[in-house]
Order: sequence, then structure tokens, then C-alpha cells
Amino acid sequence: MTVRTRTTRAARSRYARGRLLAGVAAAVLTSAGLVAAGPAATAGAVGPTARTAAVPKHALTGYWQNFNNGAKVQKLKDVDDAYDIIAVAFADATGQPGAVTFTLDPAVGYGSAADFKADVKAKQAAGKSVVLSVGGEKGAVAVNDGTSAQNFADSINGLMDEYGFDGVDIDLENGLNSTYMTQALKAVHAKHPGVVVTMAPQTIDMLSPQNEYFKTALGIKDFLTVVNTQFYNSGAMNGCDGKVYSQGTVDFLTSLACTQLEGGLDPSQVGLGLPASPSAAGGGYVAPAVVNAALDCLTTGTNCGSFKPARTYPGLRGAMTWSTNWDAANGGAFASQVGGHVHGLP
Repeated sequence: MTVRTRTTRAARSRYARGRLLAGVAAAVLTSAGLVAAGPAATAGAVGPTARTAAVPKHALTGYWQNFNNGAKVQKLKDVDDAYDIIAVAFADATGQPGAVTFTLDPAVGYGSAADFKADVKAKQAAGKSVVLSVGGEKGAVAVNDGTSAQNFADSINGLMDEYGFDGVDIDLENGLNSTYMTQALKAVHAKHPGVVVTMAPQTIDMLSPQNEYFKTALGIKDFLTVVNTQFYNSGAMNGCDGKVYSQGTVDFLTSLACTQLEGGLDPSQVGLGLPASPSAAGGGYVAPAVVNAALDCLTTGTNCGSFKPARTYPGLRGAMTWSTNWDAANGGAFASQVGGHVHGLP
């Protein structure tokens, strides 16, 4: 198995790491080019947070670093407006199996949790979704039995209520049990029917529908928002045609995304995850133009490399980057170029 590292994440460890109204709302979201969080999410269905997030048909996701590792330090309000889903990185494990908590890093500059919560609300008022990411390269959260699954769900539900998060991002890079993670996420969905659920598996975790991450995604397909696979720090991998492709190419992105698209996920649940700059990962960085070419290949069949999928997927959700901070340090190229392209997809 290829050892997966994100330069930024390794650095983190070093730096101390009513039905009518619902129908009307659904019509408004549709006419505005917005869709509910997942394919089967019900517009207007809300949990205690009294909010149902609307994610654009084509969305740009970015991770916001709750720590300083050499990238540009940002407050949440500083995140570029191009990002539709902002994943707050990261939740922290507690002493209780499966449970997580969240603590603001003083390095980010918030004077109080209330200030952060105000920024969350401001982003949501601007039409963005803010989710809490669990994991990272060094994340030590294990959900591997019924008790830890319930602890995970209870803690995520509590943090959604406390901070106003729209949902959760699963970025566990050290193993995942599909049976119990699916159970946990269904428990979150039961309390927050409009939850936004995103995932960021490593490339190798999505090579087959039999892999635990892939099985988890399929297990929550009725409310899963998007899987943004990390198409970097991977080396060479097999594409859906059985051929081997090297990271850092259009073919790598398209042929591996094809496996997910043909393996049971809806196109709206597939996104391309890339580093925002060469400094943001150990390998696999590509210029925004390469990301855009891959998006074009998958959605319209144009700008492909040697691999061309047998069909197109115009409903493809979009792209993701690690991270908004590294993007800001790189002049905002991912937000402006990839974000602009994502929002212009058919």
C-alpha cells in the first residue's frame, strides 16, 4: 500500500496539531441551481440546527486549516467566496472511543468561539456549507463497534448543534470500518436529515466497490453529498480500464474517477481532490488547467488525454482542494481558475 501523506497534515503534527413550504423551498433551490445535500435529502427537513444546507449542482470544496503550518493563516471569513463547501480541519479524538471534539487553535487568531460561530453563520448566509472534518493523516479516530459508532454520532450531532456546522467530512486515512461508520453516519442523518456528508478517501481506498471506504459511500448513498478522493500522494494506480496511470496527469484523474462513477456512485457524488500548490502535498500537484481538462473530459468528453470514458457524466459534482490556506498562499489560483470552471460546468 502506498504510504499517503499530505505535507500540510504531517506539518500539523509537527505544529501541535411544513410540507408546502418544503415544496416551495425545493422549487426555489432548483431554480437557483442548488440541490439538497444528498440525492434523497428532503428540502426543508431540519435537525436541531434549524438549517438545511443547499449545495450547488457543481461545487468547489476546500479544507480550512485550524492550525498554522506555514500556509497562509486565515479566519473562516477570509476563505475565498468560490468555495461552496468548507471543511474545517480537524475534529480531535477524545478519550471516549469514537467520540470527537473541536477546539480552535489560538494560532488562527480567534478571540473566542463566538467569533468563529459568527463566521460560520456568515458563510452560511452567503450560501456556503461548513462541515467538520474528522481525521487527516494523523487522525486517530476509530469507529469499529456499536458503542464507538454511537459515540461518534452523538459527538458529531452535538458539535453540529453547538457550532452550527452543516455536516461532517470523513477523512480517516488510517483505516475505516464500513459497517460501523455507515451506522454512525445514518445516526447523524437521523437527527439532522439535511446533513451534508462529504468524504476524502485516499486514492487507493476507492479502487474497488469492495474497499471499506467505497462500501461506506455506497451504504449512505441516499444522503451522501460528495466523495472528493485525494488524487495525489498516490504514485501510479490502475484506472477503470485496467491500465496503469501515473499521478499528476489528466488520465490519472479521469480513469480513477471513472471507477467510482461506474462503481455505483451518482455523478453528483464524485469530485476530484487535488492539492492547491506544490507545497500542499508530497506529490501529484497539477496546474489548474489540468484539473479543468479532467472536469471537461468527464462531463463533456472533451480535453481528454489518452483515456476517454465510454460515456460522459454532466452531473459530476466538482472538485476539492487541500487547502484554502495553501490556495491563498498560492495567489488563489485554485479558487479562481478551478472554481470558475466548476461553476461553469453544464
